Amino acid sequence: MPTPDPAALSKRAELLRRLRDAVPGGVIADEASLRAYETDALTAYRQMPMLVVLPRNTAEVAAVLRLCHEMGVKVVPRGAGTGLSGGALPLADGVLLVLTRLSRILEIDYDNRAVVVQPGVTNLAISQAVGDRGFYYAPDPSSQIACSIGGNVAENSGGVHCLKYGVTANNLLGVEFVTMAGEVLRLGGKHLDSGHYDLLGVITGSEGLLGVVTEVTVRILPRPPVARALLVGFDRTIDAGDAVAAIIAAGIIPAGMEMMDRPAIHAAEDFVKVGYPRDVEALLIVELDGPAAEVDALIQQVAEITTAHHGRPPRLSSSESERLAFWAGRKAAFPAVGRISPDYMCMDGTIPRKALPTVLSRMAEMEGEFGLRVANVFHAGDGNLHPLILFDANKPGELEKVEAFGAAILCLCVEVGGVLTGEHGVGIEKRDLMPFQFTEADLEQQTRLKCAFDPGGLLNPGKLFPTLHRCADHGWMRVEGGQLPFPDLPRF
Repeated sequence: MPTPDPAALSKRAELLRRLRDAVPGGVIADEASLRAYETDALTAYRQMPMLVVLPRNTAEVAAVLRLCHEMGVKVVPRGAGTGLSGGALPLADGVLLVLTRLSRILEIDYDNRAVVVQPGVTNLAISQAVGDRGFYYAPDPSSQIACSIGGNVAENSGGVHCLKYGVTANNLLGVEFVTMAGEVLRLGGKHLDSGHYDLLGVITGSEGLLGVVTEVTVRILPRPPVARALLVGFDRTIDAGDAVAAIIAAGIIPAGMEMMDRPAIHAAEDFVKVGYPRDVEALLIVELDGPAAEVDALIQQVAEITTAHHGRPPRLSSSESERLAFWAGRKAAFPAVGRISPDYMCMDGTIPRKALPTVLSRMAEMEGEFGLRVANVFHAGDGNLHPLILFDANKPGELEKVEAFGAAILCLCVEVGGVLTGEHGVGIEKRDLMPFQFTEADLEQQTRLKCAFDPGGLLNPGKLFPTLHRCADHGWMRVEGGQLPFPDLPRF
């Protein structure tokens, strides 16, 4: 992380006084209370914030940002703290701006199939609010009971149903957005598309580096008339990977298609007891939805494909409660793995589906090379991998081995034609791997975009970019011997 700025630390007393005036009753300054905010869900890394502020509305968010901009103090936005890439890791010389108090559903508009919420509303709360009318919000991260919609926008979160219904970007209609200077902007709205630059797309997934989202408008969908899920066990993980590719190649787009390997299966079954088979190496969960006739036909096709790829006879959900139970085990996989290992680090990379068998085989070899076990949970349909590397942080050197193992997995994802992250973001976890995927010119262009929104570099510094530059350094031209580069070229 950036070295704390002594000048910023010296302003703490004045900043505290002025923040308390701007957000009465919403500033945390004592060490014991600050300790609760020292990390997000990537708990391997911790840093105490200088101060924590919990605004109640957009006006208070804007006031905090204006004040910090005026005083040259860094700001790290934070939602529910469920992020897994260290994106909300605080700064020792910065303000942690926590948005959990902005937790109201502002409007439900069924005619336009839109819901307007504040960023602290949880993902699941949106579906619960519209469920009695037969609607729901499609993106459903495993942490949906706790993660906030503002954090979903910051990380462009997905979920088990994003294969068919898309990630946050595909279900986001508009945002209210506050710049570092305290200017309140609106991007998008209830209409489907904007006729201008796709600034909404720029903000989505920007990890708190460009501004702070204070209101979100999302699309809601009617629940499909029928949804059924299949459980298919495989004696070889590679066969499950081949079955995934074959299902998509057949033109079938399931609502969700998830895979777990033996360690994850056993952990989830011990935790939730939903009837997962224990004598298989891989388990595929495939959900199909739509009109009843279509679902019945697709179930038959999927069963034929999985059988052709050496899958066990599929188990089909016979009721809505059983379908939800199938997913309960998958969504509980992360906490369940916590019961079989003192610590684990959840990785996040995305690969082409056809590379799944290759990557699975290579990761199995890496377990021996690094001397660490892995429990695998995948959004198999769209190639988003979540290997959970198991370790004991109390053993000297184990965290360093985990970091090296995780870096090797992510580099493998890029080597086979994938990318470093699917939905968890870059944060600090993948920051230093960015040059493995992006060229120097790519990173330079991304930095220029950051500087256009935040020229002072005060928003969430130390995240995403492997090298921290001042925005003032970009665009400078080197003068040597009194001459600009290429002096023969005309200047405009």
